[in-house]
Amino acid sequence: MARKQKEELVDDRSKGLLQNKSFWVRTLSGIVMTAVLITVFVLGGYVMWAFLLALSLVGEFEFNRALKLHWGVFAWVGYIATVAYYVLLVVLGGSIEYTLLIFAILLVLDLAVFVITFPRYTLEQTFAGFFNVFYVGVALSFLYIVRIHPPSGAYLVWLVIICSWGCDIFAYLVGMLFGKHPFVPKLSPKKSIEGAIGGIIGSVAIGVAYGFVVQKYIPDVKLAPLIFGIICIFGAAASQVGDLAASAIKRKVGIKDYGKLIPGHGGVLDRFDSVIMVAPIIFLITIYMNIVN
Repeated sequence: MARKQKEELVDDRSKGLLQNKSFWVRTLSGIVMTAVLITVFVLGGYVMWAFLLALSLVGEFEFNRALKLHWGVFAWVGYIATVAYYVLLVVLGGSIEYTLLIFAILLVLDLAVFVITFPRYTLEQTFAGFFNVFYVGVALSFLYIVRIHPPSGAYLVWLVIICSWGCDIFAYLVGMLFGKHPFVPKLSPKKSIEGAIGGIIGSVAIGVAYGFVVQKYIPDVKLAPLIFGIICIFGAAASQVGDLAASAIKRKVGIKDYGKLIPGHGGVLDRFDSVIMVAPIIFLITIYMNIVN
């Protein structure tokens, strides 16, 4: 009996060490990732463009792999379309006015592959090949588009991080402390309505505080704390949709993580699932509110 208890104690200690190791790996990789993002966001320009292009291609590869398409024709058509789209962004100075041509060509090529190889690929795979370019590549590109847009892009781009990762942190803390009512129990049992609300309120609070800090650097944005607070309401809500949508896709295809690129966090899509939804929303809101030109 004593021997069994001793073995159980050793097992518990081993599990504790493993958990601590996992925690420190996740923490360290999180610090490195944050440092890289800060550097990229501050430098902007071609550095940010190249970083987001690489991130998009890796993310698209992860998505295609989840659907068992990563070495297929649809995948390569998507990768080429993504590179062409990013090149056009640079040529047009961040404008997306003429990029519709690329998407039209992409649609024709995907349907052509579906027809020529019929019945090798399913409709779902065909649609996924087209959808992936928008879901990952185009969505992430809005970080670059917001960043380079005058006159306040260098400050507005940080709202994407505030709305996505800020919301995630506050939703977790509030849900852990006060969560009682499941939000989407069949998809993510641990997420609560209280956590979802807390995530939005937390993001708004950070956004308002950030507005006060940078107001003097963006005189063209009147009442920045109020404007940023409003933006964060929609951004934080979109963030949670992005997080849950990524989880739903993983559940459907039967995987735990999209990849292992970021130790302790998973793949690009595991870490940037909410950013993918927030970046286009932030851009569109700032356009409609005449904050960027």
